[in-house]
Amino acid sequence: MTTLSTIPHTVGLESLRLLTDEVRWRLLNELRYSDRQVRELVEWLKLPQNLVSYHLGILRQAGLVRTHRSEADARVQYYSLDFHTLQQHYEQIGANLHLSVAANTTSNTTDRSVVFICSANSARSQMAEGLLRQLSGGTIKVRSAGISPSMIHPNAVQVMTEIGIDIEYQQAKSILDLQNYQPDIVVTVCDKAREACEHCFDAPLQLHWSIPNPTHENTDTQYRAFQQTRDLLLERIQALLALIPALS
Repeated sequence: MTTLSTIPHTVGLESLRLLTDEVRWRLLNELRYSDRQVRELVEWLKLPQNLVSYHLGILRQAGLVRTHRSEADARVQYYSLDFHTLQQHYEQIGANLHLSVAANTTSNTTDRSVVFICSANSARSQMAEGLLRQLSGGTIKVRSAGISPSMIHPNAVQVMTEIGIDIEYQQAKSILDLQNYQPDIVVTVCDKAREACEHCFDAPLQLHWSIPNPTHENTDTQYRAFQQTRDLLLERIQALLALIPALS
C-alpha cells in the first residue's frame, strides 16, 4: 500500500538543501540575469574568493552553473546559470510537495525598452531581438546593434523560422545608429561586445550573456550551433521577462 510516508522525497530534499544555502542562493539570483566573472561575484557578495569559488564548484557539480571562456580574452572565464537544470530542480520540489509550479507570464512589461548588442549584429543579437519582441507580444520596445555590423546570417533567419518567428525583415545596425537612444536595459550577448561597449549606453541596467558565436563552427556543425544558440537565447529571454516588471 502506498502512503504519503512511502512516496520518494529525497530528490526534492536534496534540491532544497542545494538551493537554500544563503551564498548559493545569492549566486543563483545574480546569475539569473547576467553572466559574471568570479571577481565580479566576489565584489558583489563581499565574501572571500575561496568561499565564492567553493560554492560555485558545488553549483557546477550539480549542473546548475556552467563556465565559458571569453571570446575576447581566453584568460577570462564567465559563469552562467543552466536554466534547464534549475527548472528541473524547481519542478522536482513542486512535484514532491504537490504544488503547482506554473510561472506567471502575465506581468506588465509595457513601455520598457531593451537593446541587444553583439559584435556584428548578424546572428545572436538579431535572434534575441526577434525572440523578445515575440515573447513580449510587442509590448517591449526592442532593438539590436553591432560593433561592426554585417549582413544577417541566413542560418539565423532559418532557425528562427523553425519556431515561427520571422526576422528576415530586420536589418543589421551599428551602435552609432542608436547613440541617442536611451533604453532601460542593455544586454551584450558576446564577450567582444562587452569589452568594447560596456558604457555605450547610459542604461539603468546593463547585463551580459556570454554566448558562443555560432558562425565560428565549421560547415557540418554550424546549423546545429545556430539552433543551440537560439534555444539558449530563448531560456535567457524568458528569465529576462520575469525581471522587467520589477524595474522601478
